[in-house]
Amino acid sequence: MSVLLKYLEKKPPYYDHIDYGRMPRIFRAVSHNFHFPKIVHIIGTNGKGSTGRFLAQIFESAGLRVGHYTSPHILEFNERFYKNGAHMAYDELDALHEKLLKILGAYESELSYFEYATILAFLAYEECDYMILEAGVGGEFDATNIAPKELSIVTPISLDHQDLLGKTIKEIAFTKLQSVNNAAVIAPQEFYEAVEIIKQREAILRLEFIYVKKNEYNSGVEKYAALHNLPPFLKENLLTALHAAAALGFEADLSKIKKLNLKGRFEKIAANITIDAGHNISAAKVAAEFFKDKKVILVYNSYKDKDYKTILNILSPIIKRVEIIEIKNPHRSSAEKEIKAALADMGIEAKDFDKIDKNNEYLVFGSFSVVEKFLRYFHEK
Repeated sequence: MSVLLKYLEKKPPYYDHIDYGRMPRIFRAVSHNFHFPKIVHIIGTNGKGSTGRFLAQIFESAGLRVGHYTSPHILEFNERFYKNGAHMAYDELDALHEKLLKILGAYESELSYFEYATILAFLAYEECDYMILEAGVGGEFDATNIAPKELSIVTPISLDHQDLLGKTIKEIAFTKLQSVNNAAVIAPQEFYEAVEIIKQREAILRLEFIYVKKNEYNSGVEKYAALHNLPPFLKENLLTALHAAAALGFEADLSKIKKLNLKGRFEKIAANITIDAGHNISAAKVAAEFFKDKKVILVYNSYKDKDYKTILNILSPIIKRVEIIEIKNPHRSSAEKEIKAALADMGIEAKDFDKIDKNNEYLVFGSFSVVEKFLRYFHEK
């Protein structure tokens, strides 16, 4: 087993007491040990991973060395560390881990799982031209917000992680936008409240952000989307990545860009199976629109801190039946019983997931945990 993975097993995913000053304090103490490439910081609620990966692939097509730090992973931890077209090998990550321990000294014991992984990414991408840094949760206090940035990208902001970020779109948008202190590309937004906060931040900084217009597709985007069967939201994420590349002085040739190579983002893994790690209301709306002319078997589960009732209501027009797949997390409680009760109230058939029927179409949706559990079944069957 990887030395790094053994080490991370002992790290808490988060602390009961959140110290927002810890990561900046440690970073200030050790930052002189790092050489930073140009950094693109991505915040938002939906589409951070795919927008970042599209941008990485655009940079690669231009011959640049690029790293993309994303989270969470689905099957393997090293999925978080994408570099020059592939996930970094554990041997390389282990060597970087040993080097980082020496740099951090006593500070290493203070860092959480995500904080340590983020600083490891700074070390991993030192030789790159660009580092695309995806925020975990939030923006202002996220571990990724400590590094100097060349550009920020704001993907669509919606309700998620309300326990940490705020109860309303305005509160969540404010928390996220506090991380923007430079040039920014703004993806099309679903909520006017988010746009209000973005405009306020723009005025405070006395900058002119770049706003991506919805459905502003040229023939190159249309051709690429048709070739790779992109759903509308991925077309928009590609468009946002193209605007970000242009803001940094790069004009992309889409004929040189391969299919999006990121797991679990509306990914078709078989003729009748689509998997999506979407886990909030906005992602459910996208799925409902994409399958609006079909009935699918929804493979689903959720943790109790998610608004599963609203999500199931949104998806109900496309559901033939729901199959509940078991998920476990020592730090979170599954809502399996509550979901089954909600489905019974809605008059939707529910059963435990056990196999795939080739005569039905499936949508695997709910969270990274759901997609992970399903993919392990799919690859082992």
